[in-house]
Amino acid sequence: MTAPSASLLSADLSLSLYKTLYMTRRCEETIVRIYPEDNMKTPMHMSMGQEAVSVGVCRAIGGNGDVIASYRSHATYLAQTEDHGSFFGELHGRTNGTADGKSGSMHLADIPKGMLGSTGIVSAGIPVAMGAAFANKQKSPGRVAAAFFGDGATDEGVFWETLNASCAMKLPMMFVCEDNDLAVHTRKSERQGFNSLVEVVRKYKCDVYEDDTNDVESIYALTRKAIEKMISSGQPAFLNIKTYRYLEPCGTMQDSDAPYRRAEEDAYWKGRDCVALQRKRLLASGLAEKDLLKVEGDINAAIEKSVAAAKAAPHPGADLLSYGVFYETP
Repeated sequence: MTAPSASLLSADLSLSLYKTLYMTRRCEETIVRIYPEDNMKTPMHMSMGQEAVSVGVCRAIGGNGDVIASYRSHATYLAQTEDHGSFFGELHGRTNGTADGKSGSMHLADIPKGMLGSTGIVSAGIPVAMGAAFANKQKSPGRVAAAFFGDGATDEGVFWETLNASCAMKLPMMFVCEDNDLAVHTRKSERQGFNSLVEVVRKYKCDVYEDDTNDVESIYALTRKAIEKMISSGQPAFLNIKTYRYLEPCGTMQDSDAPYRRAEEDAYWKGRDCVALQRKRLLASGLAEKDLLKVEGDINAAIEKSVAAAKAAPHPGADLLSYGVFYETP
């Protein structure tokens, strides 16, 4: 296990980041455990292993921004909303879910909390986030918009079109690339006709940042720096954050023995697991093990309550069939 550096953040913030990391990981571990019950009919694109990106970026935005996720949406939704109750309700297809149980895992949203949505179409959320950035520039100066996407989304033309337009219009737009080197099973070296995505993006009028630590505090600090520069310069920001997903591209199973996986890569990333790294840092800073176990136990109990509430809630009825398809005034 990689030794964590000393925290440069306040003790409260350092612990708060861990709570969100742990909650997100525990939610997905719960999904893995109960998915065979077949109560959740939605396909799953798990964030396990990549949680530090969403937690670090969303916490750095701090409620002063709007975010849109890809279909690998769990970590971003949970980091932005801290709401696993509506999360499990939606996954179970129940009326206490984010969209009355009608949207499933890939289309999670909470507009009041700045979670504008997630999409099952590769790169489709990127231009929508640009629209939010345009609106924020006009109506809410200092408020940013962020699009989360995998490196596979950069193979789509709409990524480059949105990057170009955001730079030309000087929008408060943050491009967050969760770079796990894979588009399903295909690596960048087999898909892209250039050597470095970051070096290509540097040619645009935007500020470019990189991180390969898998350390939530490092990602938080980098994002704060990017936001402050973006607001002062008027230029978009591109964050390329190296990460690694633990599970198969779609589903709840391990596929570490699949031909496209590399055993040494799997061992490398699991040796710097973001949740374990932050936990070790907290203990090294002087937090007692018993106190940390109490924090984790409280989160575990709250998640179990959310799962029970989801299973007990009703499925949407015919009265909700068309609700939400069109805008309806209150």
